[in-house]
Parts: sequence; C-alpha cells; structure tokens
Amino acid sequence: MNMRLPRKTFSILTAARLALQAAPVLAQQTGQTGGSEARIQVTSELVLVNVVARDKKGNLVRDLKKEDFTLLEDGKKQEISTFDFENVDQMETAGAAEAATSGVAGQGTLLRSGKKAPPSLDARDRRLILLFFDFSAMDPEQIDRSVDAAKKFVGTKMQPADLMGLVSLATNMHVDLDFTDDKTKLLAALSAYNSGEGQGFENGATGSMEGAAETSGAFSADDTDFNTFSADRKLLALQSLMQALGKLPQKKSLVYFSNGISQSGVDNQSALRATTAAAVKANVAIYSLDIRGLQAFPPGGEAQSASLHGQSAYSGASVLNDLNGNAASQETLATLSSDTGGKAFFDSNDFSGVFAQVQKDSSAYYVLGFTSNNPLKDGRFRRLKVQANRSDLKLDFRSGYYAGRDFEHLNRVDREQQLDDELATQLPRVDVPVYAGAAYFRQDDSHYYLAVSLVIPGSQIPFVTEKEKDNATIDIIGEVREGGKFPVGQLRDTVKLAVESTQQVRRKNVQYNTGFVLAPGSYHLKFVIRENQTGRMGSFETDVQIPDLRKAPLKMSSVVLSSLRTPATNKKNGPNPLVRDQMELVPNITHVFAPDQHLYLQYEVYDAAKGKNPAPALANVQSGTTKDAPAVAKPPKESIRVFTSIEFLQGATKVYESKQVVANEVTAPDRKAVIFQIDLPLQALKPGLYLCQVNVIDDVAGSFSFPRFPVLIREAAPSQAAD
Repeated sequence: MNMRLPRKTFSILTAARLALQAAPVLAQQTGQTGGSEARIQVTSELVLVNVVARDKKGNLVRDLKKEDFTLLEDGKKQEISTFDFENVDQMETAGAAEAATSGVAGQGTLLRSGKKAPPSLDARDRRLILLFFDFSAMDPEQIDRSVDAAKKFVGTKMQPADLMGLVSLATNMHVDLDFTDDKTKLLAALSAYNSGEGQGFENGATGSMEGAAETSGAFSADDTDFNTFSADRKLLALQSLMQALGKLPQKKSLVYFSNGISQSGVDNQSALRATTAAAVKANVAIYSLDIRGLQAFPPGGEAQSASLHGQSAYSGASVLNDLNGNAASQETLATLSSDTGGKAFFDSNDFSGVFAQVQKDSSAYYVLGFTSNNPLKDGRFRRLKVQANRSDLKLDFRSGYYAGRDFEHLNRVDREQQLDDELATQLPRVDVPVYAGAAYFRQDDSHYYLAVSLVIPGSQIPFVTEKEKDNATIDIIGEVREGGKFPVGQLRDTVKLAVESTQQVRRKNVQYNTGFVLAPGSYHLKFVIRENQTGRMGSFETDVQIPDLRKAPLKMSSVVLSSLRTPATNKKNGPNPLVRDQMELVPNITHVFAPDQHLYLQYEVYDAAKGKNPAPALANVQSGTTKDAPAVAKPPKESIRVFTSIEFLQGATKVYESKQVVANEVTAPDRKAVIFQIDLPLQALKPGLYLCQVNVIDDVAGSFSFPRFPVLIREAAPSQAAD
C-alpha cells in the first residue's frame, strides 16, 4: 500500500534564488497550486483570576471596583488591566425560570464548536457547569451512584442561570451533551448512562505477591507501565477539554466524577502539571468528587476479594498499604482542584455538597486580568495573592498558575507536540520561509514515485560556529493526505548540519529531498520545518495531482530541472528515479541559474509504441550528452522511436534549440521507461528570463507533448567564482 520512503538527502545550494518562483514551478510540475493564507500569530499573555468576596457574615459583596483590589505575583504588584463582574444571581432573581424550563434561552455550542467557528453560546451572567464522568475504572455500583447524584441535582437543585454539559470517558471520551439549561435533555442524557460503561482500567498489580489477593496464579504481573498509561489517559482527557472551554472568558466549573488517579512516576507528574496549566489558562475550576465515598479497610481485605498472600493481613501492613494507596489516588484529585481554584470532596457518601459548592462559588465573582511583569517563560509555578482595601472582606481565589514556556524551556515531548500541532493547524506559520517542489515518476501502472524537495534560505537558519564549522539542527515533519482527508504518507526527520565556515552557508540555500510512493489521485501535501536554535517555524502546503497515465496519449513523467549532481550517499537508493549510476540529480525548484552552470534535465516516457526499422539514434546534444540514448548501428526490426529536443524562447523568438535526440530502446525495462538525461551548458545564453520548452514526440504512435517552464539566467556575481 502507500508508504513513505526512507530516502532523504540534504544539499547546500548557491544563494541568490528567485524565491517567489517556488510555487509556480510546483504548479507546472504537479498540475495544481496550493492557496494557503498566511497566519498572523498573536500570543496573549493575559492571566485571569476569579475572586469571590464575602463579608464577615459570609454574604457576597457585589459593589467593589478595580481600584479596590491589589494583585501580587510572587510578592510583586501587578497592574490589573481588565476587570469584570459576573452576577449570576441577577438572572435568578429576574424571573427567567420560564425561559430556562423551555430550554430555548440557554442553547448554543461550545464543546462541539469547530476549530475555526467561534462558540455560539451566550454565557454572560450564566453559570457554566460541566459534568465529567470518568467511567474508565468505575464498577457498576459506583456508576449508578454518580449518575443518580447528578439526576437528583438536575431535578431539584438546578437553577435558571445554570448551563450544564455532559462528558464521559470510557473506552473513548464522548461529548454527550453540549451546554444547555433544558432539564429534559439533561435527564435523558443522564438516563442513557448504564452500569456497563466501566471498562476496567483500574490500577493493576506492581509485581509483588506480598499483600496481593490469592488467585492461584503462578506469579503476580507487574503492571507499572499500564498504571502510568491509565493515569495519563485520564489527565489527557481532562486536558483536551480545556481547549474548547477556553473559548469563553467566563469561569467554568468542571465536576469530575472519579474513583481516584494514582500517579506512577515522572510522566504522570508532567501530565498533571500540563492539565492544571491548561485549566488555569481556560479559566476552569475543577471540583473533584471521589465517588468511592466513605471506605473501610478491613485487615483481611474486602469480602468480595480472595484472601491475601503473605503476612500483611496479620501485621497491619495490608491496611496501611490500602490507606496509602487511597490517599495517593485522592492526592492527585486534590491537586487538580487546589491548583485550579476548585475544591475536592472526599470520604462522604453524600454527593450533593459538590453541586452546592459550585453554585456558591460562581453566584457572583470578579474577574481580574493582568499581564505579568515577569518576562521569563520558564514554565514555573507563580504564586498569586489578591488583597482588598477593606479589612472585613474574605477573598477566595486560586493560589497561582504555571507560566508559559518558550522554546528554550520546552522538553522533548512538548517539542514533538508543537510540531504535531503545527501540522494539524489550519493556517501556516511564516516565521521561516519554506519553498517546495514536486515531481512524479511512474513505478508501475498503479504506483508513482513523488519526489519532493524543500528549500530553506540559509540566511534564515541561525548557525552556531564551533571549531571552524557552522552547526545547526532542523526538525522536519510532513504529511500527505489523499483528497485532503486520509493520511497516506508521513515524514519525520531531524537533520544536523555541520559544514565548513568557508562555504558561507548563510548566503546559500539548504535543500531537503525525500519521496513518497503513491497511487494516481489528488493529494494535499503539508510540511513544517523548525530550526532548533530559536524555535522559529515555517510551513508549506499545496495540492498535487498525480495523473493516471494509462489514459494519456503520451505517457510522460514530470520534467526535473537541475544545476547540481551529487554522489548518492545512500547505497540503498530504492525506487528514486533521480539516482542513476550512483549520482543523484538535485532538483532546482526555483529555475534560477548562473551563466557558468549547466542545465540538467531529466524526464521519462512510458510504454512507447513499437515500429519497424527506425532511424539510428543521435547521441549528441550540443556540448552535452545523453547517456540513455545509445547509438545503434543496426536497430532491431521492431523498436521504439521517441524524439526529444530543448528550446529556449523569449517572447515569440526562438533563441536556442538543441540537437535532436532519438531513443530506440527502453532504458528501464522493469518500468517500461525511456529515460532522458540532457546536459546543456548555459554559457551561450545571455542573462535574462526565458521560456524553456521540452519537445517530446513518439514517432510511432504519433503522440507528442511540449511542456514549458520559465527559466531565469541571472548575472554572475563578482564573488561567484570564489564560491
């Protein structure tokens, strides 16, 4: 099936190229241009802090102004740039119950809004509550208890200002209901949950038999890696919700129904940190609810479990282990709540307290926004403190947030995620200019080799000079999608450049060559590059059409123009048609040449018709040669007869025409291809813009093709000879 080829090469090319010709060249060789709008990236550093103010009697205070607050970050005063007051109780006292009951007033999309489409939900002075049911490790009894608690709240305690959404995690995460105030829809969605939702992703054994249940097994499996995955899965599910919830500036409350999350190492700690940071950025407070309720830990284990191995049941170690495990699983939930401004509810069989607390914390609150005067983006935790000018007030706010991280402070996982996110985004990055070209060559009737070249100006790569060498590292990621939908080819590579300083790489271009084997059809190509000194990125995407040559009168490949041939470094060249006789043709995607260079052209003709007694082949093309058109004194009775020549035009005037080359034999029998490799010196042509026409005629079949390409021959620079 379709696959990515491992064939990749890098080349350093001469500078001064006409960069804007990259896209037209690609269009002429592949048949279609790509039209992507450039993205203007705006990074928002605004930090939002929700503050609930109460007096000594516990009553909400609603008449404070921006001047009444002082905000400190790590002990340093911050300027409050935005100020807002959300009065949810105002709707409740305004008699909006009729609208809420009908479900018309509180309708819109937030969780299901697309990447480009803004949310249609009007959340002004509304209380946003998202119920997240983590069924992945719940037993049937726990599922029924959590769903019944939610039903009871919706049926009896839900207020007109409340907008609620439902999300569940079992085998996959599902948005079961977007935010609404329609009680009928909410109760129907909750009733759809059943006790079979649990998938048994609870923590496994740690490899020790001591204190484990007796199952008559020969050994106890070590499920540490699985436990790490299970915890990451829960945290990443929470993190993925924050992207949708962050589209609205209002405070969001997420009630997390869970039976605990047990961390199993540094990976889980990293995921926990990323989840809390995403929640703070999206202005989401997480209210964790341990649906296990109040538990007892008998020394011999619970009645539904087998008796224990070893002496743990008699020494009290089993009870201690159970208590420690329970506390560890609750600690993660407590961290999620405390770091996001929510609260955790443990060791209680009455689940109504979490809903009352959510309504209490979001009845009326102030939203303070500030831009930190600490310019460092080191990802560290920064503590917040909000003070009021009245001593009789008690303020509730979250304790702090994690600062953003620049490229220097990203770890390996985050850097890989950055590339994946950029590849999936709709608008391209333009920090670093990237130019691309593509050409197709037939492998058989149903497979084609698509040669792709990426060019990056050397001036855009910050090289570091060490020991008379210029060093740099470039990350490249790419994807080919059939019809723009289904991925059929992928590329991920990291290239280390280390060249002599005398080569003056900054005045040249860096070119990366790779290829894909694809079937005929329409494809969308997207490539993202990142230089790893400052983290700047660039991308290029376009549509490519690979024709089905079985329907073409003259079956011909793309025409590749080049000014450079290099020794092939990879012994296993695979199906790359640009590698012949251990020499690789490096495509010139900009079609800009110097007078002292040679113009190398390569193209192929497939399934040429056979005839009788053709004329002998001519081997010379001006001063160049074609290796694949051998002179035949006595051709066979039946052979092919394909003519080709090169012309240069300026306007309606023919400036130059090469001698004609005739091919009488198939060069690559396995692909039924006649390969033409033309070498034209450019000394005879004056600097200027030309139209290069390739004439190809199948004399036996009577078919022909005359592809054309713009070619610029520039003035030779004074220092060109030295380069």
